[in-house]
Amino acid sequence: MKTLETRKEKKAQGKVVKAFGNLLQVTFEGNIRQGEVAMVHVDNLQLKSEVIEILGNQAKIQVFEDTKGVRLDSLVSFTGDLLEAELGPGLLSSIFDGLQNPLVDVADQAGLFLPKGIYLSALDRQRKWDFESSAKVGDVLFRGDRIGSTKEGRFHHFIMIPFSLYGKYRLTWVINSGSYTVDTVVAKAIDESGQEHSFTMVQKWPVKNALIHGEKIKPTKMMDTGERIIDTQFPLMKGGTFCTPGPFGAGKTVLQHHLSKYAAVDIVLFVACGERAGEVVEVLREFPHLIDPHTDEALMKRTVIICNTSSMPVAARESSIYMGITIAEYYRQMGLDVLVLADSTSRWAQALREMSGRLEEIPGEEAFPAYLSSRIAEFYERSGVVSLRHGKPGSITIGGAVSPAGGNFEEPVTQATLSVVGAFLGLSRARSDSRRYPAIDPLLSWSKYVDTVGNELSHQVDGWDQMVKRARHILFNGNEIGKRMEVVGEEGISMEDMLTYLKAELYDFSYLQQNAFDKEDAYCPLKRQIALFQLINQIFDTIFDFHTHDQAREFFLDLQNRIKNMNFIPFDTEQYRKVFAEIKSIIEQQSRK
Repeated sequence: MKTLETRKEKKAQGKVVKAFGNLLQVTFEGNIRQGEVAMVHVDNLQLKSEVIEILGNQAKIQVFEDTKGVRLDSLVSFTGDLLEAELGPGLLSSIFDGLQNPLVDVADQAGLFLPKGIYLSALDRQRKWDFESSAKVGDVLFRGDRIGSTKEGRFHHFIMIPFSLYGKYRLTWVINSGSYTVDTVVAKAIDESGQEHSFTMVQKWPVKNALIHGEKIKPTKMMDTGERIIDTQFPLMKGGTFCTPGPFGAGKTVLQHHLSKYAAVDIVLFVACGERAGEVVEVLREFPHLIDPHTDEALMKRTVIICNTSSMPVAARESSIYMGITIAEYYRQMGLDVLVLADSTSRWAQALREMSGRLEEIPGEEAFPAYLSSRIAEFYERSGVVSLRHGKPGSITIGGAVSPAGGNFEEPVTQATLSVVGAFLGLSRARSDSRRYPAIDPLLSWSKYVDTVGNELSHQVDGWDQMVKRARHILFNGNEIGKRMEVVGEEGISMEDMLTYLKAELYDFSYLQQNAFDKEDAYCPLKRQIALFQLINQIFDTIFDFHTHDQAREFFLDLQNRIKNMNFIPFDTEQYRKVFAEIKSIIEQQSRK
């Protein structure tokens, strides 16, 4: 019988012979494996660590805690298990660190300052869940098949055959529906060799191995974000990938907060990896008070937060990314749409660089490890849509914030990310300084999903993808004309070029920008976007009749202010329809007959 837990021999032990920061060199006796969890004994504490290199009877382990107090010959015991995530009901609304310690419970037990060596269960062992069985005695099940379910918030949380088990399992006993803790045995089964297995509501999975059971299929559904510049110009797909590089202060974190609040997904995994403690505290203070606009419930009810600040050890920072994606994969296997937001992958890459340096590996560009590109690709490849044997497909959409030093998009982390993602939302310091929100640069960004979204929206708007491409072409032309105007002035260009420039400015000001503090403009549903974008395209199609550049500029300034003000009016109301009709009438009156 093939399982992920095949080693039953006596656990290995070792002693510390050398230390370099959080990296310890250990001599050991017995058998260990790459990625295995080890416990370093320091005074009365045991510090969790991970094996990252094995050479003969010596191993290098990275400790997830401060190694103060570790001495020569300190005892190290190897657990035989890989670094695992605990999966089961109760994950939603939780705040974990990179090792899946529930930080609220740790704070309750230890106080404001988190001491080292405290590891708590991720799931509440006392809480009872209303379990309802769906399988019956005699059923033959496989890994990932459903035994029953419980309600976690508004979602059906399915209890499944553990993914670490392979082969056929015939149920011999299933508990009656009722209220139980997560450690209660809810079913028993025998495998093909006749060995009996007991199943609870909890299972574990190694975080650095992709959790997937089913066939990956091509993403076909758009992820509505309510952000016009994203949904129209640079659309995202459920099951796709995207990145948001930008310099410090350009609004990466604000953009990710918007996506976590408004994106049309079931569950959000927010991974604060290596961010400054102040930003993480801001997230923890704001999220519990945010309301989900799709359900009018607290946003935290469908959110899991994993945070490792820049002051925490690099080993824990590196593991937080994997912990977040593993929890997301678990919920994807239930047929849910999950959005993973990693802020930021640059800090994760810096942790890899520091660990690589301690291992004395040959450095690559800017001292990053030579395998940086493959690690980034492996992370983003864990996204996708997966078809399931039961129910609708599930999806994981991954969005990573990248923090290139000085806003240099040519640095290794950004370039390695751009080679694997499906959309690039590049943030610009110039746009953020000019108060253009979101600060996504429409001349720099791109999306590979424009044609796919165009096919999806073709039943609502004929030729949507062509309209989007034309709008982008007008933006580029308007930008080039603007550069010429800086040299020769307005009078040095033709009226035709002037109108192209003004149309591009109107599109940028009235459509691509949104007011995040206005309750109507902060979230723009797709139906409203379509109506407004069709109006913008009517302006693009119109041949206007002006005698002077000043006359044209005055008209377009008035027009863009009217459209901007209309964005603050509730959609599909009498007032909105009236203003919309007035704008169309103004356009038609000024057109060349």
